[in-house]
Amino acid sequence: MARTQSLDHVPQSFHSAPFVQLRQSFPSQVEVISQFVDQLMRFILHFRSADGSEIDIETALREALANAVVHGNGENPCKLVYVECRCFTDGEVLITIGDEGRGFDASALPDPTTAESRLSEHGRGIYLMNALMDEVSFEASGTVVHMRKKSNVGPDTQRRAA
Repeated sequence: MARTQSLDHVPQSFHSAPFVQLRQSFPSQVEVISQFVDQLMRFILHFRSADGSEIDIETALREALANAVVHGNGENPCKLVYVECRCFTDGEVLITIGDEGRGFDASALPDPTTAESRLSEHGRGIYLMNALMDEVSFEASGTVVHMRKKSNVGPDTQRRAA
């Protein structure tokens, strides 16, 4: 039986823009990730101007979901990955991903840019998430990750119609 995790704690500074929130879960199967990401990115692009940063969001999202499925839940299809995406009308995006794993210590991960880590087959996902998103934080012993991409809608930027 899958346990339910609360993803209500989405970190954010004061934000006065209205938002739309999507909550969804899916079984821990690698083959589900691409279709899920494609759907979520279509949702995000209703609120965010396409300026190239959507590739950063998509890549960080794929890495976070792969970590949740593979490392968090051990690809156990009986365990779920929980996703909450909050899109503000000014283009800011907050994504929270939770898994049912045991967690990890994010501060104990080796730096993938060091000489001894460069040839490793693992260890770049969190590095990429941090490099591509404006904010990344972990909670619940690493079973929940929060990612934020700041608004890209300025006064002179046309926002895509929802």
